[in-house]
Amino acid sequence: MSAENGNLGGRNAAGEAAMYVISVAAELSGLHPQTLRQYDRLGLVSPDRAPGRGRRYSARDIERLREVQRLSQDEGVNLAGIKRIRELQDQVELLSARVAELEESLAMARATTIPLAVPVQQPEYQASAQAQAAANPLYRPDLLPALPAFGTSTALVVWKPQQH
Repeated sequence: MSAENGNLGGRNAAGEAAMYVISVAAELSGLHPQTLRQYDRLGLVSPDRAPGRGRRYSARDIERLREVQRLSQDEGVNLAGIKRIRELQDQVELLSARVAELEESLAMARATTIPLAVPVQQPEYQASAQAQAAANPLYRPDLLPALPAFGTSTALVVWKPQQH
């Protein structure tokens, strides 16, 4: 779409994206420009602003306008209800992004953690582990302490069991 048709060739954080003046956005969404202004005042859709304070609608804004219209006309939801739905959808998007971020951090922590001890599978030590488990019901021989691989200590501990 050329600049004379309403594409201002603006940029947003995602890179290059088409930005439309209110008349073109109204035509693309099938709504009256005054309806777009009202939706902006109510906070249902928040288009970017040009230096002269004119509204600039992105493709995402136009999809939101269509969704507001669908909820209002087809589903019978009032504008206050639509605003609450939009707020909850935005919150879900933020929380989903945070979950993905935390999962990535957890995967990184797991990848950079090394065990400090390795369980011994020799018969003479199994009796000792069973005795410890009997004395302390919270004892878990399958759990090992671990430290981050790039922790603050550079010490290396070598353990050699005594021969009986």
